[in-house]
Amino acid sequence: MIKTETNGNSYVNREISWLQFNARVLQEASDESVPLIERLRFLGIFSNNLDEFFKVRYATVKRIVEAGKTGKSELGGIRAKELLEIITQIVIKQQSESLDILDAIHKRLEDENIYIIDETQIDDVQHDFIKNYFLRIVSPALVTIILNDSVVLPNLKDSAAYLAVRMLMSGDRKQFALIEIPKSVDRFIELPKQGDKSFIIMIDDLLRHCLSDIFNIFDYKNISAHMIKITRDGELDFESDLSKSFIEKISDSVKHRQVSEPVRFVYDKTIHKETLQYLMSKMRINNTDSIIPGGRYHNRRDYMGFPSLGRTDLLYDKIEPLPIKGLSLQNSIFQAIAKKDYLLHAPYQTFSYIVKFLREAALDPNVKTIRITIYRLAEISHIASSLINAAINGKSVTVSIELRARFDEEANINYAQQMEDEGINLIFGVAGLKVHSKMCVIEREEGKKLKRYGFISTGNFNESTAKIYTDFTLFTSNQKILKDLVKIFSFFEANYKIYRYKHLIVSPHYTQKAIFKFIDNEIENVKNGKEGLIRLKMNSISSYVMVDKLYEASRAGVKIQMIVRGICCLIPGVKGMSENIEVISIIDKFLEHSRIYIFGNGSDTKLYISSADWMTRNIENRVEVSCPIYDEEIKKEIIDTFNISWSDNVKARLINDNQENEYRINKDEKVRSQFVIYNYYQKKLEN
Repeated sequence: MIKTETNGNSYVNREISWLQFNARVLQEASDESVPLIERLRFLGIFSNNLDEFFKVRYATVKRIVEAGKTGKSELGGIRAKELLEIITQIVIKQQSESLDILDAIHKRLEDENIYIIDETQIDDVQHDFIKNYFLRIVSPALVTIILNDSVVLPNLKDSAAYLAVRMLMSGDRKQFALIEIPKSVDRFIELPKQGDKSFIIMIDDLLRHCLSDIFNIFDYKNISAHMIKITRDGELDFESDLSKSFIEKISDSVKHRQVSEPVRFVYDKTIHKETLQYLMSKMRINNTDSIIPGGRYHNRRDYMGFPSLGRTDLLYDKIEPLPIKGLSLQNSIFQAIAKKDYLLHAPYQTFSYIVKFLREAALDPNVKTIRITIYRLAEISHIASSLINAAINGKSVTVSIELRARFDEEANINYAQQMEDEGINLIFGVAGLKVHSKMCVIEREEGKKLKRYGFISTGNFNESTAKIYTDFTLFTSNQKILKDLVKIFSFFEANYKIYRYKHLIVSPHYTQKAIFKFIDNEIENVKNGKEGLIRLKMNSISSYVMVDKLYEASRAGVKIQMIVRGICCLIPGVKGMSENIEVISIIDKFLEHSRIYIFGNGSDTKLYISSADWMTRNIENRVEVSCPIYDEEIKKEIIDTFNISWSDNVKARLINDNQENEYRINKDEKVRSQFVIYNYYQKKLEN
């Protein structure tokens, strides 16, 4: 692990911090206490994360270099060109480590009678199965590109994997070709079992076994195939064509991403040098920072979908999402919320309450309007179908859908078109701002008045991610909070009007000012001889302005506890700067996604759940909502779960200036917070 020295800097570079977060994911893949198949899936997550990093963050730094700028002020004191070199060093080291982990997992799988075989290990029975499978399933899906000097190489698809084929012909002539690994076919193919032994072959090796079928028209003496992959810049470029709708512009930008500038070229390090040089020449790749030697297999993100093989003993135990005490899926949610607020904590409690809320709103004759923000939807979304159902039933439905949600643009465009076809009023965000807030408000006719009900969340309204992302959702009929929500939707409709909010904290206009006020209050408490305490949970903190304010509070004597899953540009525990700040990161079975801000202790505690991390983009360039928790029982519940997470000594890593991801070790009773939190909710039901 490359040690990051502060060198007098007050911050850790954002990109390096992100890579250390991904190293924590890799730690899960190497952890022998993690079930074996889950370890493979963590390798997939590591690889998928790295792909996105190169598409977005590496590409950004590369653009700074190409613009002739140093980027030092934005990059935590490191020059952009130097940073590209550091990133490449770290990635090569992590890739090598991940390959060693993969080899170790393969050996452990064989101990469990699970064999991942390659084309050299196929027996006669497997040969017949593979040939049949190739002809029926794989061959019709193949795209094979024959290369020659007179033909321009087609643009290789972003993040698609290819087999680079080299054929040695008569007279020592070389013929090169590319086979695109089809995404429509499972990467891992289960072969017929032999007794209690399970066999899997990757489609890459199946193709290597079938090269003679693919290239049977060529009279070659020798043939070989090695994998390559291109990662392209993931930034969207928008046309200024006024004749095109916003949906058309987004759609065109997503298509353009497939031919944008390459930012990484990964290849099998055993590839023939002649093949590599030929491909790099054809693709005009000459930036050595972008060229990364790798192993035999790329696109290891596919390991996220590694088959279970019926081996539940090699997987995490499934947990049954719990009900919320006092809130029934059989009865009216509106009637329950009318009496008190309720909190949903996914995935410990079932996401079905959100779908139930919208389904009830769609059917209730007294519901007149529904307004909701959408950032990322599930592939098959009950949220979207409930909103369409409501529109069909004559409700006025307004959906603010963020078409620029990175790498979900296409899915959101498809849903937007479906909803538009059913008469739903669509709002495509705000000029210059992404809408990242997660909120819904409905208006229901009760007597002669309209009463509002709604929910505000830290996470996306996505049934799939709700099974693995930890998030809070507050159901409320607090008319004052919901009045503020309606103002935000009014801002979507008329961006030139800036509203005042009495209860919610809303980016981009008020978040920094409001948070600073809470921090100043804790500083004032210390000056008056009282305790100053701040507890924060978020995905990332990279805003230097916010970091500096926490340093100020630390110097004043305020105690600060932070749980940060991902990027942490703040350096805790430095004397004279941050000695009163402690930071941990928890990587475990579930992805820690909730954002919580807690200021003070005891009866005067202020607590907010939020959609916003403390990153410049969340504070200045997005519409984000932080919601106060007024119900004392719910406030206690959130603080209890924070304290459980803070006491984790199994999956918590210490974030410090070493950036070495050391586990927090405690000789006392082991606390694995995600499992303890589930037990906490079980006990609440029993009591």
